[in-house]
Amino acid sequence: MPIDLRGKPIVITGASSGIGLATAFACAQAGMPVILAARRLDRLREAEATIINQGGKAVALVCDVAKDYDCTRLINESCARFGPIYAVFANAGFGFECGIEHSTPEQLREIFEVNFWGTVRLYHAALPVLRARGDGHLLACSSCLSKIAMPYFGAYSATKAAQDHISRAMRLELAGSGIYVSSVHPIRTRTEFFDETDRRSDPTGQNMRKRLAIMQPPERVADAVVACLRRPRGEVWTSTSMRTAMGLATIFPRTADRLLSLALKRRLMRRAEESRPAP
Repeated sequence: MPIDLRGKPIVITGASSGIGLATAFACAQAGMPVILAARRLDRLREAEATIINQGGKAVALVCDVAKDYDCTRLINESCARFGPIYAVFANAGFGFECGIEHSTPEQLREIFEVNFWGTVRLYHAALPVLRARGDGHLLACSSCLSKIAMPYFGAYSATKAAQDHISRAMRLELAGSGIYVSSVHPIRTRTEFFDETDRRSDPTGQNMRKRLAIMQPPERVADAVVACLRRPRGEVWTSTSMRTAMGLATIFPRTADRLLSLALKRRLMRRAEESRPAP
């Protein structure tokens, strides 16, 4: 039987735009009180008002997942508003394009603080509440790139792999407790994420992200998250073909490396042609 989500509060980080915002709307439509968390309060207030105007329950709370205190306060305030939370969706994160050789320690620390440690902080803050109520669901927005690394996106892939691994470990550790743990693996999604990636990346870089032409709307990811909340499963994929490709790349790493190397060479050739002066 599917789980009845009505009245079960969920905390969503990175909820001011993209996948987080779409998931907030989808969860509200499923009857879940939604706690929208991010750093941009004005955007959160707009989403809060939209959900309430549509008959749902929502509250906007500012949170920087890179800070221990913020994550603890977020869970405490969420419980104060709607009672013991049922689920958290660790969705806050960012990426940048840069070779590992040229990535500064500061860049690497920052992306791990937000993408990986932000997930750990949220899990740690929420778990005592979920254990006390005897059920619940922890979800992390990982990526299809959690399975293999794309050149010049090694730092991002590493954080997503780390999210995937801790979620899988906790899924096994919490088996039988009534608490589910899931990792979500979207492909390229039409969100502000890539605008932020462009801002953080070297404009003279390889632009491998331009090679990823296939895109999905954030609503597809949101619907998959709600489906997982209703019928929990360990991994959530929004593209069967991508999941198959990542599986094959794991089984045949040399072939995957050759294909990625070929894609990189083609991109370099295209950039060289684009940079040539017109005759």
